[in-house]
Amino acid sequence: MSGETERRLAELGVTLPTPTAPAANYVPVVKSGNQLFVSGQLPMGADGLTCKGKVGADVSIEDAREAAKLCAINILAQAKAALGGDLGKLVRIVKLTGFVNSVPDFGDQPKIINGASDFLVDVLGDRGRHARSAVSAGALPFNAAVEVEAIIEVAG
Repeated sequence: MSGETERRLAELGVTLPTPTAPAANYVPVVKSGNQLFVSGQLPMGADGLTCKGKVGADVSIEDAREAAKLCAINILAQAKAALGGDLGKLVRIVKLTGFVNSVPDFGDQPKIINGASDFLVDVLGDRGRHARSAVSAGALPFNAAVEVEAIIEVAG
């Protein structure tokens, strides 16, 4: 399945980046049994944080949705690194938790986190379907608009 996943990423024009190092005292991924717990990923691109500010004031739904997709790309990059480069060991995305840095009366968090969910299903098919929470946050690290973490089932 690694080849299948890599082919699909290539078809979508996505190259997984080299994962970024943690910004504090934590590890980016913990493997426990047959699960990977991927720490919250920010929308970090080649030039750093791509989407800053509050959704509903500074950031549009469309831009935040793209930021959530970038978080999902970074989740896959972290998973690939944790799996020794073999995305074929990824059995399925079990759960995503998405945080949206939004104004108090903003209620469209699911629309934002759909950027991550839709991307993972597009790349992984049924292996990308997952349980999910999409919640508002009063603030996120570095004033990021979005942060997404994941639980992933892996083979042996």
